[in-house]
Amino acid sequence: MFAADEASRALGIELLEQGEGTAVLRMTVTPAMVNGHGIAHGGYLFLLADTAFACACNSHGPVTVAAAADIDFVAPAYEGDALVATARERTRFGRSGIYDVSVLRGDEVIAEFRGRSRSIRGTTTKESR
Repeated sequence: MFAADEASRALGIELLEQGEGTAVLRMTVTPAMVNGHGIAHGGYLFLLADTAFACACNSHGPVTVAAAADIDFVAPAYEGDALVATARERTRFGRSGIYDVSVLRGDEVIAEFRGRSRSIRGTTTKESR
């Protein structure tokens, strides 16, 4: 799935690790990602966490999409920061799942994300249309 994710790869997001229900991704904050306050725009932090979530919840095989997600911004990120998002499956039930993603700069928590997933029919998103 990540190999076909043009949006994430265009932003320089790298998939470092992936396992059953887990994923670790990295992104460096570029000048284009900084808002008027001089900090990383929250949308980019959400996108990084959401991509880690997507990799983790799609590790089981069926096409799985986000049903809902939320994020808590804990600390600002700045241009040049290398951020690492680690996604962990909390539970799966039926066609649904719950995943937590921590976004860190080194040992410092930048954001905490929770995603709720739903498996859909088909093996690609184009088939599910």
